[in-house]
Amino acid sequence: MTRTLFALAITVSAAASGADLIDVFRQAQSADTTYASARAAWAAAQERIPQGRAGLLPLASLTASAQHNDQSFRFRDSSAPRTNSNFNSTGLSVSVTQPLYRRESAVVYEQALTQVEQADAQLAAAAQDLILRVSQAYFDVLLAHDSVAFAEAQKVAIGQQLEQAKRNFEVGVATITDTHEAQARFDLTTSLEITARNDLELRKRALEQIIGRGAPPLAPLGAALVLREPRPAQMDTWVDLAQKTNLQVRVAFTALTFASQEIERNRAQHLPTLDAFASFTESGLGTQTGNLGTDTRNTVVGVQVALPLYQGGAVNSRVREAIANQDRARKDLEGARRAAEFNARQSFLGITNGIAQVRALEAALVSTQSQLASTQLGQQVGVRTQVDVLNAQQQLFSARRDLAQSKYNYILSLLRLEAAIGELTENDLLAVNEWLDRAAALTSR
Repeated sequence: MTRTLFALAITVSAAASGADLIDVFRQAQSADTTYASARAAWAAAQERIPQGRAGLLPLASLTASAQHNDQSFRFRDSSAPRTNSNFNSTGLSVSVTQPLYRRESAVVYEQALTQVEQADAQLAAAAQDLILRVSQAYFDVLLAHDSVAFAEAQKVAIGQQLEQAKRNFEVGVATITDTHEAQARFDLTTSLEITARNDLELRKRALEQIIGRGAPPLAPLGAALVLREPRPAQMDTWVDLAQKTNLQVRVAFTALTFASQEIERNRAQHLPTLDAFASFTESGLGTQTGNLGTDTRNTVVGVQVALPLYQGGAVNSRVREAIANQDRARKDLEGARRAAEFNARQSFLGITNGIAQVRALEAALVSTQSQLASTQLGQQVGVRTQVDVLNAQQQLFSARRDLAQSKYNYILSLLRLEAAIGELTENDLLAVNEWLDRAAALTSR
């Protein structure tokens, strides 16, 4: 009970102080069911090696028996007396077989090594996927928070315009149309605020599904964000690298290797097998009627060759099936390479275009702020209408939201490009985490 309360206290303390991207990732590592399933699958795959190696190692067996025998003899000549005997018998046998040449077993061991290599790539891919899912969920919550904040600020600004329109109408310096226009914008913004709050709750639930607990206040993006071009700056370099080192490509390549080995394993069933064997048997018979008891020992050492001749065509059928599966694996590999190429290109463009978009939106934000100030001044001197002010306010808040979203998309593109070449690690998250302002952790709503 004390340990439970202690753990609860730690959780509450973490939630109270807020969390950054690394904190959330740590929670996801221990709580995400998808990643936990991948770790369990990897652990299970490690057992393939001892299972495959077992086919190359000696096989030993021990058999022991003890029994009571009650025998009755009667000759067909009715004049001969019937004889009965009761005796005990025992037996002990030890046998050892060492495979000398079993090509199928050797291939099974090679397949086990391939499966472990594939499991390693799958676990690494699951780790990358966790980083991307955590990052996506984290910045989705931040964007949803921004949307709520912008909607609230816009609602306040439009509310001020609405009150001003009502006052101007009451004193006769404005028409009822201005009031209706401001009221319509206010009602629309209220609706957008409700939608933004609902989206925020959904984004929080998505994050909670990954970390297995309530979403803590999150550290927002600070002023330390650095926009940098990919290095090297040539897209084709990243594409070539992705086609070779992408983790899904590695998984597909090991699947093709396994499929090729499966053909060889099935063909090996046509080949002879050679085993060395040794056995020791000791048996004893108790005293029988008219006979003394006996003890027997037998030792056998030798080699055995077995050559399959005909198995009803099953082996040939399995070979044809394996060839078809090999062709499928080859196509899957080509599909994985194409997907890796697409992801690398998309992420590369997301970075380069994202940088240009962030800079353009930063300039647009300055312009819309100046536009709003000028429009408000124009309204005061009578050359601008209230509708112009409302439009300028809406453009300003839209520019703020678009700028925030473009920054998040830029960061996610950085991570996705690293994932496309199979090199996304926790160190990349640490670099992104430096751009967050933990001291300004958002308050959960």
